[in-house]
Amino acid sequence: MCGIAGFCNFDGDRKKNMEQMKNRMFHRGPDAGGTYISEDGQVAFGHRRLSIVDLSENGAQPMTSHSGRYVIAYNGEIYNYKKIAKKLMDEGKVSAFRGTSDTEVLLEAFEAYGVKEAISMCKGMFAIALYDKKESCLYLLRDRIGEKPLYYGMVGKSFAFASDIGCLTVMDGFDNPINTEILDVYFIHGYIPAPYSIYENIYKLEPGTIAKIKLPFNNLDDINIEPYWSIKDVAKKGQANLFTGSEQEAADELERLLKEAISEQMVADVPVGAFLSAGIDSSTVVALMQSLNHGKVKSFTIGMEEEGYNEATYAKEIAKHLGTEHTELYISEADARAVVPKLSHMFGEPFADSSQIPTYLVSKMTREHVTVSLSGDGGDELFCGYTSYASVERIWNKMKGVPYFIRKPCSELVLHSPLVKKPIYRIKGKLLQAKGPSDLYISSYETDPLTKKISLNTKDCSYKYSEYDPKFLKETNHNIMLMDMLMYHPDDILVKVDRTAMAVSLETRVPMLDKDVVEFAWTLPIDYLREGKVGKKVLRDVLYRYVPREMMERPKKGFSIPIEKWLLTGDLRAWAEALLDKKTIEQQGILNADVVRKIWNDFTEKGEWRIQIWYILMFQDFMAHRGI
Repeated sequence: MCGIAGFCNFDGDRKKNMEQMKNRMFHRGPDAGGTYISEDGQVAFGHRRLSIVDLSENGAQPMTSHSGRYVIAYNGEIYNYKKIAKKLMDEGKVSAFRGTSDTEVLLEAFEAYGVKEAISMCKGMFAIALYDKKESCLYLLRDRIGEKPLYYGMVGKSFAFASDIGCLTVMDGFDNPINTEILDVYFIHGYIPAPYSIYENIYKLEPGTIAKIKLPFNNLDDINIEPYWSIKDVAKKGQANLFTGSEQEAADELERLLKEAISEQMVADVPVGAFLSAGIDSSTVVALMQSLNHGKVKSFTIGMEEEGYNEATYAKEIAKHLGTEHTELYISEADARAVVPKLSHMFGEPFADSSQIPTYLVSKMTREHVTVSLSGDGGDELFCGYTSYASVERIWNKMKGVPYFIRKPCSELVLHSPLVKKPIYRIKGKLLQAKGPSDLYISSYETDPLTKKISLNTKDCSYKYSEYDPKFLKETNHNIMLMDMLMYHPDDILVKVDRTAMAVSLETRVPMLDKDVVEFAWTLPIDYLREGKVGKKVLRDVLYRYVPREMMERPKKGFSIPIEKWLLTGDLRAWAEALLDKKTIEQQGILNADVVRKIWNDFTEKGEWRIQIWYILMFQDFMAHRGI
């Protein structure tokens, strides 16, 4: 895993600016850093390397193809590169390889099969910049689900791209304004979904797409973006061709596919381990890793003394049962406080999933022992694990019998009555307006009217949830799962894991997001995934072959911290008060200072916690540290 950056049509000091960009993402690749500038100066690529496969100079980047036609700067891993290399050799496309890196195989595949066909062969996680000298074209490519980040856009009159949005901000001439139109969405969800970013004219490349830029470059309208793979198409096709075997057979197939994915993802020329949180997902990954490994798998977890937030004791029991070499770290409030000042630099734009703090701390501990760690992320969205999925179905089944023309005025009545002072009635009043289960799911994020008043720019911004067709899939749970795979998973979960792990130069790999696993998951009937409030049935069936059922049957805790408690006292309270200074907010002219103050006072004086408090603090901290 590494970091990439580049630009074209840049009139300034190319070498100096490329060094600035590479330095900004040094943490993504501390082992080496290379630069390529075309002879005409039109294209520049930069690369920071975290050496995982082929640690020699034969794996260094930017890399030029054997023929000299293509140049690549690439972040990620192609897990099936050995199979592709064999295909190239068998077909006589390549007579020999200089080294053993997946980068070289990828380059030769592009040359042999073309960009779209070659990338469609690849299983992995990646963000790729490819320069075709012959056609004078720049290609940007991103993996299917969005594990690896790739920002692009205009800096002055130049086109630029990078793994880290901070790389773009250190370029000479960067003065892009804050994108205030996306702030309503940010304050609803706590992150900025693709294709948007916090800056105007800077975007995130969507997962599963290829951007083609014909040079010389004129403007963003000239970029051609097309998909090579679509999670929506996969979901639609899977649900139209449901798995017809038994639940036992479904578990057999899932186990086979996960073992194949994990076996590929355990390959590295550096030490490999895994996060173990004691949940179904990470326990399944670690169990299968241990079954495939001759020695002891290295597993890692963190715990907290806070009651209700600690799963470390359970993780230790599971690790002991599986026979892993287990390491745990208990974190304190002081540990969490020490992370907070690093977050703005780590993420480069406002991001406010507070589990970013424990994720960073477990990554930091893990990096002391290994260079690569496998993660269990993806199990909830693919196998119907979140309790919110069952809640939406349950609430909608109660509501749907009452016609919308009756529910709508009842909603208005509640929302404009004294009852609205109590959060429970605000929630019920808002949910009554839902026209369907997908709408109900969106509404569950928007139950507090103050949320859409935080930003002074209240213009509606269309995004993936608001654009979603509620009738796209027939089944309620599957529709909501797909919504989360389109936005929440890539733009929250995967962002959190990538940025926190790369901040300590740790590569993370996610077997659940293997192409074959994902495509199989979408063929499963809902009855194989959920029974009442219990989700992930088929995944549990796999896990229970390795870990006793009674060891796993306990309430889901998630990976969170008591941030609302910690913000009330000590250094974090003082930090928050300073960021929420009314005069500063008024001078910025972006947020409504009175609304911000009310939200904070409701918390500190009345004990009414809103998650938007953390969202606001992360935005204000970003504003205070822009350019750092």
